[in-house]
Amino acid sequence: MKRTSAALQPPRARFTGIVYLLYFLIAILAQVLTGQKHVAVGNATNIVAFVLYFALALLFYYLFKPVNRVVSFIAAFVSIAGCVLGAVAIYYLPAAGISPLIFFAPYCLLIGYLIFRSAFLPHILGVLMLLAGVGWLVYLSPLVKYLAMYIEGLGILAEAALMLWLIVMGVKVQQWKEQAGTSA
Repeated sequence: MKRTSAALQPPRARFTGIVYLLYFLIAILAQVLTGQKHVAVGNATNIVAFVLYFALALLFYYLFKPVNRVVSFIAAFVSIAGCVLGAVAIYYLPAAGISPLIFFAPYCLLIGYLIFRSAFLPHILGVLMLLAGVGWLVYLSPLVKYLAMYIEGLGILAEAALMLWLIVMGVKVQQWKEQAGTSA
């Protein structure tokens, strides 16, 4: 009985959206600092951004666990692996040869799938995240020189839409609870 009642705790969607926003702001700050030749501070700020994205992966795991526990776990695992690789690559140059997009593209695809299959978020957010995931896969190909601006724009649009939806609208709590109840 305890397990079922714990599974039906309302999701912290707005909190998840705020962590997402903090990640965005800190990641942008890190890029600005690095671009302004404040590399040490930019690298430290990037570590903070990776820690926030690590936390976001865990928050998304709990948010989407009612949709599909296994897929949600795989998405969290892939995201955390990308965060670890990205953080290590800041200070260990051989790891910098591996693009974190190898992890981020599947993560976006999995999150898009989970959103699309959920009953508590609009399907359009899932479609946007699926398209962003496909775009990040294309970003790893030679086509990137022709499509980089469009792929980046789509990725930013998809993630910003999800982030803002979570902050402003949250999730349909009743549908989340119903989905959590059926998955328990």
